[in-house]
Amino acid sequence: MGKRPVVYMVCTGNAARSPMAAAMLRDLDADDAIDVRSAGTLALEGHPVGARTRTALARHGLVDHAHRSRQFGRDHAADADLVVVMEPLHLRWIRRNLPEAAPISGSLRRLARDLAPPVVGDLAQRVRALGLHALEVEPWEEIVDPAAGDQDDFDRCCDELRLLVAELFRRLV
Repeated sequence: MGKRPVVYMVCTGNAARSPMAAAMLRDLDADDAIDVRSAGTLALEGHPVGARTRTALARHGLVDHAHRSRQFGRDHAADADLVVVMEPLHLRWIRRNLPEAAPISGSLRRLARDLAPPVVGDLAQRVRALGLHALEVEPWEEIVDPAAGDQDDFDRCCDELRLLVAELFRRLV
């Protein structure tokens, strides 16, 4: 068996969307075939998820006590096989600050829609085939950040992520 692919879930503060998506992907990956990590483009390092994120995850039977926020950087990008972002702003940030990661970085919405299924080749080949670094970033790719909202906003975001992450998982393994 080869090395497990490293998949980073990335949002802004690494406090809501990316930790939720990472917890969901880990939950779906019962065979531990993927090394799932998360980080942010503007993270305050070392913080656990907040109460609204924990509550939203609990609605789906998920808990992530180990999460601590971290800033996405060069070392993370070098380890990654795929970087899954939550909105166009994150893609722009990666293209500007970590251009070496641009070919392996795409929005969750786009990847859940466009990544070829595993029967087409290994993950690296399928990601390269998308030409992610050259794609126009589009508004439909955004998953709205619930950070300024109330619990209902976190719950809706979590519900939306659950569907998208499930589709991405089917395309990863």
